[in-house]
Amino acid sequence: MTRSKDMKITWTSEQVDAVVKSLAYLRLLADLDLVPRYPHFGEKTYPLGRCKEIRDAVFALLQEKLPQSTDPGLILMRDMLSKGAVLKKIWGSLRDEYFQNAMVLGDWYLDVSNDTVNPNKPRVEVLPIVTSGFSDISSFEQFVKVARSYWNVKVYRNDIFPALAPFMPMIYVSENGTSWVGEANDDMLSMVMNNQFFSAESILSELPSPPEAIVNNWKKAVLQLKNNSFIHMQGNPLTFCEEYRKKQYHLDFAFRDRVVMAFLELPRNL
Repeated sequence: MTRSKDMKITWTSEQVDAVVKSLAYLRLLADLDLVPRYPHFGEKTYPLGRCKEIRDAVFALLQEKLPQSTDPGLILMRDMLSKGAVLKKIWGSLRDEYFQNAMVLGDWYLDVSNDTVNPNKPRVEVLPIVTSGFSDISSFEQFVKVARSYWNVKVYRNDIFPALAPFMPMIYVSENGTSWVGEANDDMLSMVMNNQFFSAESILSELPSPPEAIVNNWKKAVLQLKNNSFIHMQGNPLTFCEEYRKKQYHLDFAFRDRVVMAFLELPRNL
């Protein structure tokens, strides 16, 4: 992963330990708030599956405590910020094994939800981004590879809602037959717009169509919805990719927002 604009930070092992200790304390504070609110994720017990909620809670605590803290680890972080380092949230693939929400400070990877896949791991991991195994998602092919193993799903092309497909080209089906449309997070929407829908075109050309039973379930479900061209229009999803590119919808954030609003009208899953 290349982040050429990120400031290089040199920390000793003792300083890294201090940062880990500080973040672990903030994670404890976050857990006290989050456990009552999110005791389970499906059939999983907290913290499993809650990397985003945990990351966001600790990030908020950092914004609150960094300016005045006398904690050694937070002082180290604040010193780097004063020298020009940037603290920001990231989301992507960790070793192409699972999706992860984390943070970066300069060229360091800060994972405060390291135990949300395997609860036996340390809650906090701090290491240089180049050795972390973290990477941005750069294609739907990469995304599908992780999703199939991490979520244990089958992935099909979205020809149920072809007008949504240039932005959300996939239909997922879990082991129990539950299906949903994706992927609507900001990172993936940005990726598909940045490459002018070619990434969606690529994966749509590779994936098989969903089983007939899945298609029929969705068609029945959307009969109950108010008419919306993004949801009810039929056609070839690849044709919509070409049309959206010609009309330069990859530059039109108002159009993207209309697509997302249509997506939000759909059942979360069936």
